Amino acid sequence: MSAVLDIVPLRSLVAVAECGGFHRAAAALHITQSAVSQHVRKLEKVLDRPLVVRDGRRGRFTPEGEALLAEARRILFAHDEALRRLGVESSDGVIVVGSSEHAADQLLPEIATALRNVFPRRQVRFRLDRSGRLAQAVDNGSVDVAVVLSADRGEFAGMLPLRWYAAPSFRLPPPGEPLPLVVFDEPCALRRRAVEALSAAGREPAIACEAAYLAGILAAARAGLGVAVLAGVGGRPEGLVPLAGLPPIEPTALRIRVRAGAPSSLASVAASAVAQVVAGP
Repeated sequence: MSAVLDIVPLRSLVAVAECGGFHRAAAALHITQSAVSQHVRKLEKVLDRPLVVRDGRRGRFTPEGEALLAEARRILFAHDEALRRLGVESSDGVIVVGSSEHAADQLLPEIATALRNVFPRRQVRFRLDRSGRLAQAVDNGSVDVAVVLSADRGEFAGMLPLRWYAAPSFRLPPPGEPLPLVVFDEPCALRRRAVEALSAAGREPAIACEAAYLAGILAAARAGLGVAVLAGVGGRPEGLVPLAGLPPIEPTALRIRVRAGAPSSLASVAASAVAQVVAGP
């Protein structure tokens, strides 16, 4: 068999999905946007079919692209776990930073700059994932430091403000009718915040769409399927607008988790960077 799926292009493909576009994927991977595009084209050439349809800085996955994305996640997980078990990852000068996707476009550059200032000879590599999986990765040592949504464990870094967002064409249903929500699948702190806020205000939530990653949430909300709760820092998500007329949502805590044996300053450096982002200008 001559066809080969290389690890580096697969990592770029996953980053496009998890970061919500080519531009953010490039920032997370610390490569150029053209390099990300080249990686995706390389995969398309191997499979001889389109995987991602470009839409400005964003990308819409084709059915074939979604299928490869699922395989890519499995391949990368097996690859990274193999390196960890063989003791390679700890000796190559890489700091692996895990981050929730929420506000990632603001958090990643700030964290990367802070870590490079303190560890100038170390390479910084990011892994974007759900908070629960990141916490597990910290515990098993495959991630050095992670920014997670958490109510308890880890060093407190700040409160992440939350807002309601919807497509410009979306109209709130009349009072008394269920409000369609676009949410992450469980467990999810933002989902719980949304349901609690609506229930406290006497509004009935109705789950219209569930997604595992931010790209799916954004796509469903842009399609007008319902209202999404997203981070309220930085610019508004492309194709969505803040939605008035709904109860305010309690912010959620951002905490820093660090693996056993990691440099003691990792937590404080990351926490300081996160605090600057959520504090705003």
